Amino acid sequence: MSEIKASCSRCGAQFSAEVPQSVNAAVSSDLKEQVRSGALFTRACPVCGTVNLLKFPFLYYDTDAHLMIVLSETPLAAEGLPEGYTGRLVHSTGELVEKIKVFETGLDDIVVEMCKFVTCQEMGKTVPFKFAGMDGADNEMTFTYPENGQMEMVAVGFNVYEDCAGILQRNPYIRESATGLATIDQAWLAKFFR
Repeated sequence: MSEIKASCSRCGAQFSAEVPQSVNAAVSSDLKEQVRSGALFTRACPVCGTVNLLKFPFLYYDTDAHLMIVLSETPLAAEGLPEGYTGRLVHSTGELVEKIKVFETGLDDIVVEMCKFVTCQEMGKTVPFKFAGMDGADNEMTFTYPENGQMEMVAVGFNVYEDCAGILQRNPYIRESATGLATIDQAWLAKFFR
């Protein structure tokens, strides 16, 4: 655990919070659930009670799934991950939670980003899509996106995932560029389609 300083977004009061620097999801199911829900990153202001989102560097790893996700607002470069591990760098709590959902569903996050890219193009949207989950008999993926001050949802058939996986298979240089702690998001993917 480490202690960080925070400021209330409402009243400006300064307060301290103890936060873990990392969580091994394979051995700590309680902390894993707190990460998934985002609760690990929030604290109530001791003065006014407003719940604040804390910002701090954090390592989420799962030794069973061979996965490491680093949350950092600053760019990081890391080579030499443990053998067989997938490494990702995210810059917000929302991105961390989204990546965990993607990997827990058993999907490839690069293919999911391609699905989001293709769906945005087909819908003529320039908003950030977020993976919300996968369900139904046809394994539809659900993406959320902000529009007119509200969160909207769109369901995408699994055939889109399969088509995007095929595109990536025919263009192996895209996947090959995702080494070390790679930031796999819409901006990263867009550079291959300009």
